[in-house]
Amino acid sequence: MGRVTKRIITITIVLLIFGALAYPKVKPLFSSPSESGGQSSSQQNRVMQVEAVELDYETIEDRIFSSGTVQANELVELTAEASGIITGIYFDEGREVSRGDLLVKINDSELQAQKQRAEYRLNLSEQREERQRRLLERGGISQDDYDATLNEVNVFRAEVRLIDAQIEKTEVRAPFSGLIGLKYVSVGSYITSTTRIASLQEVNPVKIDFSIPERYIPRVQIGDLINFNVQGVDSTFTGEVYAIEPRVDPETRTLQIRALSENRGQVLYPGAFANIVLILDQIDDALMLPTIAIVPELNAQKVFVVRDGKVEESRIRTGIRTSEKVQVIDGVSHGDIILTTGLLQVRPGMEVEITDLKKTSEI
Repeated sequence: MGRVTKRIITITIVLLIFGALAYPKVKPLFSSPSESGGQSSSQQNRVMQVEAVELDYETIEDRIFSSGTVQANELVELTAEASGIITGIYFDEGREVSRGDLLVKINDSELQAQKQRAEYRLNLSEQREERQRRLLERGGISQDDYDATLNEVNVFRAEVRLIDAQIEKTEVRAPFSGLIGLKYVSVGSYITSTTRIASLQEVNPVKIDFSIPERYIPRVQIGDLINFNVQGVDSTFTGEVYAIEPRVDPETRTLQIRALSENRGQVLYPGAFANIVLILDQIDDALMLPTIAIVPELNAQKVFVVRDGKVEESRIRTGIRTSEKVQVIDGVSHGDIILTTGLLQVRPGMEVEITDLKKTSEI
Protein backbone atom coordinates (compact mmCIF):
# COMPACT_ATOMS: atom_id res chain seq x y z
CA MET A 1 0.00 0.00 0.00
CA GLY A 2 2.79 2.39 0.74
CA ARG A 3 4.44 1.75 -2.64
CA VAL A 4 1.23 2.52 -4.59
CA THR A 5 0.65 5.70 -2.63
CA LYS A 6 4.16 6.82 -3.37
CA ARG A 7 3.69 6.25 -7.10
CA ILE A 8 0.41 8.21 -7.10
CA ILE A 9 2.09 11.14 -5.36
CA THR A 10 4.95 11.10 -7.86
CA ILE A 11 2.58 11.08 -10.88
CA THR A 12 0.54 13.91 -9.35
CA ILE A 13 3.63 16.08 -8.91
CA VAL A 14 4.74 15.45 -12.51
CA LEU A 15 1.30 16.37 -13.82
CA LEU A 16 1.23 19.57 -11.78
CA ILE A 17 4.64 20.59 -13.10
CA PHE A 18 3.59 19.82 -16.71
CA GLY A 19 0.35 21.73 -16.27
CA ALA A 20 2.14 24.75 -14.87
CA LEU A 21 4.48 24.82 -17.88
CA ALA A 22 1.71 24.32 -20.48
CA TYR A 23 -0.84 26.69 -18.99
CA PRO A 24 0.38 29.91 -20.73
CA LYS A 25 0.21 28.16 -24.08
CA VAL A 26 -3.23 26.61 -23.74
CA LYS A 27 -4.86 29.54 -21.92
CA PRO A 28 -5.92 31.36 -25.16
CA LEU A 29 -7.78 28.19 -26.18
CA PHE A 30 -10.03 28.47 -23.12
CA SER A 31 -10.27 32.27 -22.90
CA SER A 32 -13.52 34.04 -23.71
CA PRO A 33 -14.08 35.57 -27.15
CA SER A 34 -14.35 39.02 -25.58
CA GLU A 35 -10.88 38.78 -24.08
CA SER A 36 -9.15 37.64 -27.31
CA GLY A 37 -11.13 40.12 -29.40
CA GLY A 38 -10.06 42.97 -27.17
CA GLN A 39 -6.39 42.28 -27.75
CA SER A 40 -6.83 42.02 -31.55
CA SER A 41 -8.87 45.22 -31.60
CA SER A 42 -6.13 47.18 -29.83
CA GLN A 43 -3.64 46.14 -32.48
CA GLN A 44 -6.00 47.03 -35.34
CA ASN A 45 -6.77 50.46 -33.87
CA ARG A 46 -3.10 51.45 -33.98
CA VAL A 47 -2.99 54.59 -36.33
CA MET A 48 -0.48 54.62 -39.20
CA GLN A 49 2.01 57.51 -39.23
CA VAL A 50 2.62 59.20 -42.60
CA GLU A 51 4.11 62.31 -44.20
CA ALA A 52 2.14 64.65 -46.45
CA VAL A 53 2.17 67.93 -48.36
CA GLU A 54 -0.36 70.73 -48.61
CA LEU A 55 -1.13 71.92 -52.14
CA ASP A 56 -0.13 75.55 -52.64
CA TYR A 57 0.00 77.85 -55.67
CA GLU A 58 3.32 78.15 -57.48
CA THR A 59 4.67 79.99 -60.50
CA ILE A 60 6.00 77.65 -63.17
CA GLU A 61 7.21 77.96 -66.75
CA ASP A 62 6.37 75.76 -69.71
CA ARG A 63 9.77 75.27 -71.33
CA ILE A 64 11.57 73.62 -74.24
CA PHE A 65 15.20 72.59 -73.90
CA SER A 66 17.45 73.05 -76.91
CA SER A 67 21.00 73.87 -77.93
CA GLY A 68 22.32 76.55 -80.23
CA THR A 69 25.14 78.88 -81.17
CA VAL A 70 26.05 82.42 -80.20
CA GLN A 71 26.37 84.65 -83.28
CA ALA A 72 27.61 88.21 -83.71
CA ASN A 73 24.87 90.74 -84.35
CA GLU A 74 26.83 91.94 -87.39
CA LEU A 75 29.83 90.21 -88.98
CA VAL A 76 31.94 91.09 -92.00
CA GLU A 77 35.23 89.89 -93.43
CA LEU A 78 37.09 93.04 -94.40
CA THR A 79 38.44 93.15 -97.97
CA ALA A 80 39.44 95.92 -100.34
CA GLU A 81 37.66 96.87 -103.54
CA ALA A 82 40.89 97.88 -105.26
CA SER A 83 44.16 96.02 -105.75
CA GLY A 84 47.48 97.45 -104.70
CA ILE A 85 50.15 97.76 -102.05
CA ILE A 86 49.12 98.61 -98.49
CA THR A 87 50.64 101.89 -97.35
CA GLY A 88 49.00 102.10 -93.92
CA ILE A 89 47.13 100.02 -91.31
CA TYR A 90 45.24 102.11 -88.78
CA PHE A 91 43.71 99.65 -86.34
CA ASP A 92 44.87 97.55 -83.39
CA GLU A 93 43.94 93.89 -83.35
CA GLY A 94 41.18 92.93 -80.92
CA ARG A 95 40.17 96.55 -80.30
CA GLU A 96 36.97 98.46 -80.88
CA VAL A 97 36.54 100.71 -83.91
CA SER A 98 33.80 103.18 -84.83
CA ARG A 99 31.77 103.33 -87.98
CA GLY A 100 33.64 105.20 -90.74
CA ASP A 101 37.10 104.79 -89.18
CA LEU A 102 39.91 104.35 -91.74
CA LEU A 103 41.37 100.87 -91.24
CA VAL A 104 43.61 100.21 -94.25
CA LYS A 105 45.02 102.46 -97.00
CA ILE A 106 46.22 101.24 -100.41
CA ASN A 107 48.69 103.15 -102.56
CA ASP A 108 46.76 105.73 -104.61
CA SER A 109 49.57 107.97 -105.89
CA GLU A 110 48.63 107.40 -109.53
CA LEU A 111 44.98 108.23 -108.85
CA GLN A 112 46.00 111.35 -106.93
CA ALA A 113 48.01 112.54 -109.93
CA GLN A 114 45.07 111.88 -112.24
CA LYS A 115 42.80 113.82 -109.91
CA GLN A 116 45.21 116.78 -109.83
CA ARG A 117 45.32 116.88 -113.65
CA ALA A 118 41.55 116.68 -113.84
CA GLU A 119 41.18 119.50 -111.31
CA TYR A 120 43.52 121.72 -113.38
CA ARG A 121 41.42 121.10 -116.48
CA LEU A 122 38.27 121.75 -114.49
CA ASN A 123 39.57 125.07 -113.17
CA LEU A 124 40.57 126.18 -116.65
CA SER A 125 37.23 125.24 -118.16
CA GLU A 126 35.33 126.97 -115.32
CA GLN A 127 37.22 130.18 -116.00
CA ARG A 128 36.45 129.93 -119.72
CA GLU A 129 32.80 129.27 -118.94
CA GLU A 130 32.67 132.37 -116.70
CA ARG A 131 34.11 134.63 -119.46
CA GLN A 132 31.78 133.25 -122.14
CA ARG A 133 28.77 133.65 -119.87
CA ARG A 134 29.52 137.38 -119.63
CA LEU A 135 30.01 137.62 -123.37
CA LEU A 136 26.71 135.80 -123.89
CA GLU A 137 24.95 138.36 -121.74
CA ARG A 138 26.34 141.16 -124.00
CA GLY A 139 25.69 139.20 -127.19
CA GLY A 140 29.39 138.64 -127.88
CA ILE A 141 29.03 134.86 -128.55
CA SER A 142 26.31 132.52 -129.60
CA GLN A 143 24.34 130.28 -127.28
CA ASP A 144 25.80 127.20 -128.94
CA ASP A 145 29.37 128.26 -128.18
CA TYR A 146 28.49 128.86 -124.53
CA ASP A 147 26.67 125.50 -124.22
CA ALA A 148 29.72 123.68 -125.58
CA THR A 149 31.94 125.31 -122.95
CA LEU A 150 29.44 124.55 -120.15
CA ASN A 151 29.28 120.91 -121.24
CA GLU A 152 33.06 120.72 -121.09
CA VAL A 153 32.94 121.97 -117.48
CA ASN A 154 30.42 119.31 -116.53
CA VAL A 155 32.55 116.59 -118.13
CA PHE A 156 35.62 117.64 -116.13
CA ARG A 157 33.55 117.75 -112.93
CA ALA A 158 32.32 114.19 -113.58
CA GLU A 159 35.90 113.10 -114.23
CA VAL A 160 36.98 114.46 -110.83
CA ARG A 161 34.10 112.63 -109.11
CA LEU A 162 35.05 109.40 -110.91
CA ILE A 163 38.64 109.66 -109.69
CA ASP A 164 37.40 110.41 -106.16
CA ALA A 165 35.34 107.21 -106.30
CA GLN A 166 38.39 105.25 -107.40
CA ILE A 167 40.45 106.77 -104.58
CA GLU A 168 37.70 105.83 -102.13
CA LYS A 169 38.10 102.20 -103.18
CA THR A 170 41.71 102.31 -101.98
CA GLU A 171 40.48 102.96 -98.44
CA VAL A 172 39.00 100.28 -96.20
CA ARG A 173 36.71 101.84 -93.60
CA ALA A 174 34.65 100.29 -90.81
CA PRO A 175 31.08 99.73 -92.09
CA PHE A 176 29.78 99.70 -88.49
CA SER A 177 31.05 100.05 -84.95
CA GLY A 178 32.37 96.85 -83.44
CA LEU A 179 35.30 94.73 -82.38
CA ILE A 180 38.00 94.04 -84.95
CA GLY A 181 39.78 90.71 -84.99
CA LEU A 182 43.25 89.56 -85.95
CA LYS A 183 44.84 91.08 -89.05
CA TYR A 184 46.15 88.92 -91.87
CA VAL A 185 48.08 91.54 -93.84
CA SER A 186 50.94 93.94 -93.22
CA VAL A 187 52.12 97.27 -94.58
CA GLY A 188 53.74 96.61 -97.95
CA SER A 189 51.54 93.61 -98.74
CA TYR A 190 49.98 93.48 -102.18
CA ILE A 191 46.29 92.72 -101.84
CA THR A 192 43.40 92.12 -104.19
CA SER A 193 39.65 92.11 -103.71
CA THR A 194 39.83 88.50 -102.44
CA THR A 195 42.55 89.10 -99.83
CA ARG A 196 41.33 88.69 -96.25
CA ILE A 197 42.33 91.66 -94.11
CA ALA A 198 40.52 91.05 -90.78
CA SER A 199 37.06 90.38 -89.39
CA LEU A 200 34.80 92.99 -87.82
CA GLN A 201 32.02 91.97 -85.43
CA GLU A 202 29.36 93.77 -83.51
CA VAL A 203 29.14 91.73 -80.29
CA ASN A 204 26.66 93.76 -78.27
CA PRO A 205 23.99 92.56 -78.62
CA VAL A 206 24.55 88.99 -79.82
CA LYS A 207 22.24 86.64 -81.70
CA ILE A 208 21.34 83.16 -80.43
CA ASP A 209 20.49 80.66 -83.17
CA PHE A 210 18.72 77.42 -82.21
CA SER A 211 16.01 75.05 -83.42
CA ILE A 212 12.95 73.33 -81.96
CA PRO A 213 10.89 70.28 -83.09
CA GLU A 214 8.12 71.11 -85.54
CA ARG A 215 5.38 70.01 -83.11
CA TYR A 216 6.03 73.16 -81.08
CA ILE A 217 5.53 75.55 -84.00
CA PRO A 218 2.01 76.71 -82.97
CA ARG A 219 3.27 77.64 -79.51
CA VAL A 220 6.28 79.77 -80.45
CA GLN A 221 5.94 83.44 -81.26
CA ILE A 222 7.94 86.65 -81.49
CA GLY A 223 8.69 88.03 -78.03
CA ASP A 224 9.11 84.66 -76.26
CA LEU A 225 11.93 84.66 -73.71
CA ILE A 226 14.90 82.32 -73.48
CA ASN A 227 17.43 81.54 -70.76
CA PHE A 228 20.80 80.16 -71.79
CA ASN A 229 24.31 79.53 -70.56
CA VAL A 230 27.67 78.87 -72.17
CA GLN A 231 30.68 76.89 -71.07
CA GLY A 232 33.21 78.75 -68.99
CA VAL A 233 30.72 81.34 -67.71
CA ASP A 234 28.74 80.69 -64.52
CA SER A 235 26.03 83.25 -65.26
CA THR A 236 22.67 82.54 -66.88
CA PHE A 237 21.77 84.93 -69.68
CA THR A 238 18.40 85.98 -71.06
CA GLY A 239 17.25 86.78 -74.57
CA GLU A 240 14.13 87.47 -76.61
CA VAL A 241 12.98 85.74 -79.79
CA TYR A 242 12.82 88.27 -82.64
CA ALA A 243 12.85 86.14 -85.80
CA ILE A 244 11.47 82.74 -86.83
CA GLU A 245 12.36 80.91 -90.03
CA PRO A 246 9.18 80.62 -92.16
CA ARG A 247 9.88 77.01 -93.16
CA VAL A 248 10.66 73.70 -91.47
CA ASP A 249 13.93 71.98 -92.31
CA PRO A 250 12.77 68.85 -94.21
CA GLU A 251 15.85 66.87 -93.14
CA THR A 252 15.75 67.49 -89.39
CA ARG A 253 12.04 68.42 -89.06
CA THR A 254 13.00 71.38 -86.91
CA LEU A 255 12.27 75.10 -87.03
CA GLN A 256 15.10 77.63 -86.87
CA ILE A 257 14.68 80.45 -84.34
CA ARG A 258 16.81 83.49 -83.60
CA ALA A 259 16.90 85.47 -80.35
CA LEU A 260 18.73 88.61 -79.28
CA SER A 261 20.65 89.02 -76.01
CA GLU A 262 22.64 91.86 -74.49
CA ASN A 263 26.39 91.36 -74.12
CA ARG A 264 27.56 94.47 -72.32
CA GLY A 265 30.49 92.79 -70.60
CA GLN A 266 31.46 91.04 -73.84
CA VAL A 267 31.60 87.71 -72.04
CA LEU A 268 29.67 85.99 -74.82
CA TYR A 269 31.83 85.07 -77.80
CA PRO A 270 30.36 84.43 -81.25
CA GLY A 271 30.57 80.77 -82.16
CA ALA A 272 30.15 79.55 -78.56
CA PHE A 273 27.85 76.61 -77.84
CA ALA A 274 24.76 77.54 -75.82
CA ASN A 275 22.36 75.43 -73.74
CA ILE A 276 18.97 77.06 -74.20
CA VAL A 277 15.65 77.00 -72.38
CA LEU A 278 12.79 78.48 -74.41
CA ILE A 279 9.99 79.73 -72.14
CA LEU A 280 6.66 79.09 -73.90
CA ASP A 281 4.31 80.10 -71.10
CA GLN A 282 4.31 81.19 -67.46
CA ILE A 283 1.62 79.93 -65.05
CA ASP A 284 1.29 81.91 -61.82
CA ASP A 285 -1.30 79.67 -60.03
CA ALA A 286 -0.08 76.16 -60.78
CA LEU A 287 -0.66 73.29 -58.32
CA MET A 288 2.51 71.22 -58.23
CA LEU A 289 2.91 67.80 -56.57
CA PRO A 290 6.10 65.90 -55.82
CA THR A 291 6.36 62.96 -58.21
CA ILE A 292 6.63 60.53 -55.27
CA ALA A 293 3.04 61.38 -54.24
CA ILE A 294 1.53 60.11 -57.51
CA VAL A 295 0.53 56.46 -57.89
CA PRO A 296 0.44 55.28 -61.52
CA GLU A 297 -2.36 53.03 -62.71
CA LEU A 298 -3.39 51.59 -66.04
CA ASN A 299 -4.25 54.63 -68.20
CA ALA A 300 -4.65 56.75 -65.08
CA GLN A 301 -2.93 58.31 -62.08
CA LYS A 302 -4.12 58.79 -58.51
CA VAL A 303 -3.19 60.33 -55.19
CA PHE A 304 -4.27 59.76 -51.59
CA VAL A 305 -5.93 62.77 -49.98
CA VAL A 306 -6.34 63.12 -46.20
CA ARG A 307 -9.65 64.65 -45.08
CA ASP A 308 -10.71 64.67 -41.43
CA GLY A 309 -7.89 62.27 -40.61
CA LYS A 310 -9.01 59.62 -43.10
CA VAL A 311 -7.59 58.62 -46.43
CA GLU A 312 -9.48 59.21 -49.67
CA GLU A 313 -8.48 58.19 -53.17
CA SER A 314 -8.60 60.72 -56.02
CA ARG A 315 -7.91 60.37 -59.76
CA ILE A 316 -5.92 63.26 -61.25
CA ARG A 317 -4.89 64.77 -64.59
CA THR A 318 -1.33 66.06 -64.90
CA GLY A 319 0.30 68.75 -67.01
CA ILE A 320 3.78 70.23 -67.05
CA ARG A 321 6.58 68.23 -65.49
CA THR A 322 9.77 69.48 -63.87
CA SER A 323 12.67 67.49 -62.49
CA GLU A 324 10.91 66.84 -59.15
CA LYS A 325 7.29 67.96 -59.49
CA VAL A 326 4.25 67.50 -61.70
CA GLN A 327 1.48 70.00 -62.35
CA VAL A 328 -1.98 68.75 -61.35
CA ILE A 329 -4.72 70.08 -63.62
CA ASP A 330 -7.74 68.26 -62.22
CA GLY A 331 -8.68 65.99 -59.30
CA VAL A 332 -7.40 68.00 -56.34
CA SER A 333 -7.69 71.58 -55.12
CA HIS A 334 -5.64 74.24 -53.39
CA GLY A 335 -5.16 73.36 -49.71
CA ASP A 336 -5.68 69.59 -50.10
CA ILE A 337 -3.42 67.35 -48.00
CA ILE A 338 -1.69 64.72 -50.17
CA LEU A 339 0.20 61.72 -48.79
CA THR A 340 3.83 61.29 -49.80
CA THR A 341 4.66 58.16 -47.74
CA GLY A 342 2.86 54.91 -46.99
CA LEU A 343 1.24 54.85 -50.41
CA LEU A 344 1.44 51.06 -50.65
CA GLN A 345 -0.02 50.43 -47.18
CA VAL A 346 -2.91 52.91 -46.95
CA ARG A 347 -6.44 52.16 -48.11
CA PRO A 348 -9.46 54.44 -48.56
CA GLY A 349 -11.15 55.06 -45.20
CA MET A 350 -8.05 54.29 -43.16
CA GLU A 351 -7.16 56.68 -40.34
CA VAL A 352 -3.65 58.14 -40.47
CA GLU A 353 -1.52 60.43 -38.36
CA ILE A 354 0.50 63.07 -40.22
CA THR A 355 3.93 63.48 -38.64
CA ASP A 356 5.41 65.89 -41.19
CA LEU A 357 3.43 68.40 -43.27
CA LYS A 358 4.93 70.92 -45.70
CA LYS A 359 3.50 73.20 -48.34
CA THR A 360 4.38 72.24 -51.90
CA SER A 361 5.71 75.74 -52.57
CA GLU A 362 8.32 75.21 -49.84
CA ILE A 363 9.73 72.01 -51.29
